[in-house]
Amino acid sequence: MKKIYTLFILGLISFNVMAQSGNASKQDIIQKSNGEEMKGKVIKVTDSDVTFVYSGETAQYVIKKSEIAKIVHASGRVENIAQQSFPAQSRQQDQISMTASPADHHNKIAILPFTFLMDNQPGADEIGYKAQEDTYGLLSQHAAGYTILDPRTTNALLNKAGVTKDKMITFTMKEICDILGVEYVIDGSVTQNKGYQTSSTSDVSNTKVKRNDNDKVKGVSSYGSTNSNSVQRYDVSVSLHIYMDNNVSIYNQSHKAFFTNTDGSYSSPLEYLLKRSPLYRK
Repeated sequence: MKKIYTLFILGLISFNVMAQSGNASKQDIIQKSNGEEMKGKVIKVTDSDVTFVYSGETAQYVIKKSEIAKIVHASGRVENIAQQSFPAQSRQQDQISMTASPADHHNKIAILPFTFLMDNQPGADEIGYKAQEDTYGLLSQHAAGYTILDPRTTNALLNKAGVTKDKMITFTMKEICDILGVEYVIDGSVTQNKGYQTSSTSDVSNTKVKRNDNDKVKGVSSYGSTNSNSVQRYDVSVSLHIYMDNNVSIYNQSHKAFFTNTDGSYSSPLEYLLKRSPLYRK
């Protein structure tokens, strides 16, 4: 009898172990793009992320789908996340993984010479260099925690590395960041287009009366002139594009000046964009 009782107890223990083993195997597995495996339970799946709880824990974690290769559900169903296409808005927020960024890049910013277009045609390089200087001046006052490379140093390093205006397009932003030793690069353009002209005309006339010694009118002479003035007004817009040293674009916006002007000034739209950029500090 005692032997039967012992066998019964052992059977219960074995059954319990097998049940626990079975339950342990019935869990969701998230395989991330970097090779990491997460085992537990998938709580929720949205267009852009997955909510997950580790086995034996209660804390919920949210993982971006861009970081996930596939999900092996407890039911056995395999969901390949990496092959799915996500909405463009979600894709813009994805982070591109890279090998470790050099420590000396951290929180450093460089500003490239701007491209200047006049009526959609290449304009004077001097305007592009001036816009680069102005951007440096504006951002330097509102960049707490960042180190901004001065334009002279930026341009010297680019020229030494062969990154000229004509060849700039053949370099990736990561390569340019490595050349300059920065984490962020600001690339911009100024576009000036002729708007309407304003004209004004004014007439000026004078009459001169000559008198003799007895105050009698001796003669009358008159003359007149017409002055005309024409002023050209310009539509001005600025574009700013900010990249990180892993080729990720974190800001890409354009802004047109609210009012036309006569001197082609771009300071208003430039300041507008900088204030809304992720690198600007109040």
